[in-house]
Amino acid sequence: MADLNWNRIDWSALYEAGRRAALARPTRRSDDSVSSVVREIFDDVRTRGGQAVTDWAVRLDKAPPRRVAVTEEAVAKARDTLPPADTRAIRIAAENVRVFHQATRPEDSPFIETTPGVLSRLVWRPIGAAGLYVPGGTAPLFSSLLMLAIPAEVAGVGRRVAVTPPRPDGSVHPAMILAAAEAGLEEIWLLGGAQAIAALTFGAVLEDGEIAPCDKLFGPGNAYVAEAKRQASALPGGPAQDMPAGPSELLVIADRDTDFEIAAADLLSQAEHDADAQVILVSDSRTAVAGILEEVERQLPSLPRAEVARASLSEARIVLVRDREEACAVSNLYGPEHLSIQTRDPEEMVEQITAAGAVFVGGWAAETLGDYAAGPSHVLPTDGGARTLGGITTASFMTSMSVQTVTQAGAAALAPVAARLARLEGLEAHARSADLRSGS
Repeated sequence: MADLNWNRIDWSALYEAGRRAALARPTRRSDDSVSSVVREIFDDVRTRGGQAVTDWAVRLDKAPPRRVAVTEEAVAKARDTLPPADTRAIRIAAENVRVFHQATRPEDSPFIETTPGVLSRLVWRPIGAAGLYVPGGTAPLFSSLLMLAIPAEVAGVGRRVAVTPPRPDGSVHPAMILAAAEAGLEEIWLLGGAQAIAALTFGAVLEDGEIAPCDKLFGPGNAYVAEAKRQASALPGGPAQDMPAGPSELLVIADRDTDFEIAAADLLSQAEHDADAQVILVSDSRTAVAGILEEVERQLPSLPRAEVARASLSEARIVLVRDREEACAVSNLYGPEHLSIQTRDPEEMVEQITAAGAVFVGGWAAETLGDYAAGPSHVLPTDGGARTLGGITTASFMTSMSVQTVTQAGAAALAPVAARLARLEGLEAHARSADLRSGS
């Protein structure tokens, strides 16, 4: 066990400030240098437009932005490149994502009569343009393309702009082409990092075409992408963002009944994302902790991305708690992107969970199933965002608005009430507007 130095925390021995400090995210995520670099990129793109986007892409990704048309020919070539089992898996995953989001798409409410003659309802409309950021490069996350583009399609978004970093050789992974086709996209842009977010924010005329500004930005990414989305959404008139969706997080609640091998595999599955990913093990059993750590040590060396996982594990935490209730309290305070409950009777613990992007109940519910093919989107809030935000749904790509209709009798009944309340607030013009409808 000497190879890994996990930070062990005795929860009962800490006061509130110590508990919050113990569950802090990796400092690299909020490094001032990240903010300054993103600000520099934004200022440059705002001034020089597409040329600045190209310059930063060449500097950081070693390749200029490139538009890839998702044509029948391109799809056929990508399909021929991959084994049939791979293309079938992508198709099944896409179908499951579509089925789930079609079933959970918000519907307009019926009219609700609060006062005779005063009727209101809630209606939903798709946003005009969505910028979809899909992580790529060393590990092309084509699954994220499915998890973003399909809900946007189901919502009825008019324009979907997908961007993803090129591979080290400047190309696009064939699975990304197939995922784009399954999602009904006509093109994807090979462009990554904060410069891609800047292009989606300000718009950019590039050699291969134009990226027009988007209304809302979506997708996970590294610290630079997450900061770029934050800065974009803070601009006057800038695009909204879906949520803070930075480096991956997983919290596992375990007890003596946990399958140690499975728990260790799940922790490593998130640790291999990147060095800024964070995994946390919460348990009331020292036996379980020891067994899971032993399994982590055994499984780690054989991973192709072992060094990445090892770097992530330097930010891992082990939290020892007294009981199941305290384990849930730890999880709620942290607000993990992913929560895996691998205990005896895990369903009973779900009712105590108030903050998590996605909850995986029991040993059979591998977080990896949710990552790829269960149906709900795996684009989820990180950095504690789950305490107030949910993951991507079709509603994420829509806006709701109330629609109110009032009859003459309804206005006569309600206007005196509104006028009195307006005058109570000192707003006479409001009151007179109501008086004109009162019939008096």
